[in-house]
Amino acid sequence: MTESAILSALIGDIYDAALDPALWPKVVEDACRFVEGRGASLYVEDVANRKATLFHDFGHDSPYLRSYMDSYVKMNPLLLLARSLPVEQVVCIGDLMPRHEFAATRFYKEWVQAQGLVDTLVVNLDKSATSLAVLAVRRSERQGEVDTAARRRMALIAPHVRRSVLIGKTMDVHKAEAANLANMASSLITAVFLIDRSGRIVFANEPGKAMVADGNVLRGRQGVLTALNAEANRSLHDALAAACCGGADLEAPGAAIALSALSEARWLAHVLPLTSGLHRPTGNRSTAAAAVFVRKAALDIPTSVETLARIYKLTGSEARVLHGVVEIGGAREIAKALGIAETTVRTHLQSLFAKSGARRQADLVKLVAEHASPLGRSHV
Repeated sequence: MTESAILSALIGDIYDAALDPALWPKVVEDACRFVEGRGASLYVEDVANRKATLFHDFGHDSPYLRSYMDSYVKMNPLLLLARSLPVEQVVCIGDLMPRHEFAATRFYKEWVQAQGLVDTLVVNLDKSATSLAVLAVRRSERQGEVDTAARRRMALIAPHVRRSVLIGKTMDVHKAEAANLANMASSLITAVFLIDRSGRIVFANEPGKAMVADGNVLRGRQGVLTALNAEANRSLHDALAAACCGGADLEAPGAAIALSALSEARWLAHVLPLTSGLHRPTGNRSTAAAAVFVRKAALDIPTSVETLARIYKLTGSEARVLHGVVEIGGAREIAKALGIAETTVRTHLQSLFAKSGARRQADLVKLVAEHASPLGRSHV
């Protein structure tokens, strides 16, 4: 097989490893053979603390690898010198320091020479103020010191290895973010839906799945989140459309949308944009553009009423009437339940309107819902 064919196959494997990390050991082995080395390693060196973390290796004895990671990394005189190199620049020992000076070091005598190694090709794949991601190919006496051909071959693969490592790093971050988001959403007792620009559900936590399956308030017709109440459905999709454009048209992002009449079970939806208005839609329709939180207005009422009582300095009687507005309904029913006159309830309602800025009982219900914790009591 020609060198170009071998290189083409190796580059393909390098990028495959970004998607499937299990392929990296073979990639490191094939890279070592392509460059003509005895062993190769892909690792990160913590320059500040003189520590190393090995990710993949080929061709080295395990005891020597362990001794390098545990001890000899602190003695390596090349480490600080390599730190100043730009990424993708291929160097060997002689490029970093005179060989006779390197041969006089303890690191050379106890670790390099002891393994029969004579030279190393090194390239920085990524670096920060304190660390380096490195690909190193070491050569033994049989391969000899680094020559022009080895340096050229290392330079051919170095950019591809670097890009693959960075792609994999980015994917790991996104996977971690997605896992954290899913774990967070799953811990909520509020129903949570993530919606893409076409209105389709791309994620629902367990309460959300149960609500759609029940079908009494929301449905997922052909994957699109739909409210049963026609007026509520229009409001919901108007809010989603605005949110998917970055929220620029949302009068109050996250404001409550009533999904059912006050005389029924009080379900409210809150729509929040997940994208900035500066970012225009792309061809990827599977990306979440808005989040929808759905809950009963009476959810965790004691906690939210206590919160509002502190914020608006409500009296005990006003707080009880506010609780009654959400749990019971009209002034007459509240008066009967609390054992007070209906006129007294209306007086407290007027005081609640004045203190909170609400105009109607429905506004009070929304206010309580907006201050309710979306987490279960064990999380509060």
